[in-house]
Amino acid sequence: MQETHTWRTLLGTILQDVQERQRIATELGTNPMTLTRWVNNKTKPRVQNLQQLLRALPLKYRNPMIELLAAEFPGFPDLMKGSLEEDASQEIPSAFYTGVLRAHATTAKQQRFWSISNLILQQALGQLDSNQLGMEITIAQCMPPDVEGKVQSLRERAGRGTKPWDTNLEHRAIFLGIESLAGYALTSLRLLVIQDRSERQMLFSGSWMEYEESAVACPIMYEGRVAGCLLVSSTQPHYFLPFRQQLIQNYADLMVLAFDSAEFYAPHDIQLHPMLPPEVQVSHFAHLRQRISDVMVESYKKQRPINVLEAEQVVWQQLEKEFLQLPPP
Repeated sequence: MQETHTWRTLLGTILQDVQERQRIATELGTNPMTLTRWVNNKTKPRVQNLQQLLRALPLKYRNPMIELLAAEFPGFPDLMKGSLEEDASQEIPSAFYTGVLRAHATTAKQQRFWSISNLILQQALGQLDSNQLGMEITIAQCMPPDVEGKVQSLRERAGRGTKPWDTNLEHRAIFLGIESLAGYALTSLRLLVIQDRSERQMLFSGSWMEYEESAVACPIMYEGRVAGCLLVSSTQPHYFLPFRQQLIQNYADLMVLAFDSAEFYAPHDIQLHPMLPPEVQVSHFAHLRQRISDVMVESYKKQRPINVLEAEQVVWQQLEKEFLQLPPP
């Protein structure tokens, strides 16, 4: 067998497998032709590209590749060693699992969503954006079904962010439909990742937020039923490498504890509709507090008083119905 002399020839050997070539290109957020140019020495990858490449390679190739890369990129082994050690530590701490389980066991049902979701969002944000590059994490929950038992939209119910986004994102309670990344993930029942703006524009028609360069949507599922999606956006393109995607999946699994069993819906009951763009929706929220107050007053007059949480749910359902009846902008 011919000896491998450079990292390029080793990479070329690995890429002879067409499926493996496509997988590696996908994980790097690039195309197979770029990898071929590296092999043929027609373009020179940046160090960041090589770090991503090494993470994408099967484990048996990593150490030989590091040794070969050192010949062309002095100091790379030390840099990559620290980077891989950092990746290996990207697991949810066991002590945090204990804290969430304790909150689930001791928090009253009415406060369980806010207590547990706040714990998870804060921990996830700190771990996924430890360098404060800019990230937001939100929970998009399924709206209650219509009279036919079908879920027609999602609503962003809670969120946290780092600059340039706000710290608390609960005020941005917009509806999401089939046109959104969350809608696509929910209907496909799997985690979806968009690594840059151009990729998103090719895949679906949903709005792209200011500052957002890459994004992940992961369904929150329990026993084959769904309650919504965990959404994560970054200011950095190609930020969601496989280890971060796995971490997001783990947080979505843990988020199951924030929901009541009745808030999970069978996939065949998810029939999302297109929703208005966020900038159009915002104008309808100007009198939200007044509408909630009016609902509470009206229920009192009818001698069927409801609390503020129940009144909020009534108003959100009214808004969803109004949005679905409006013509596209």
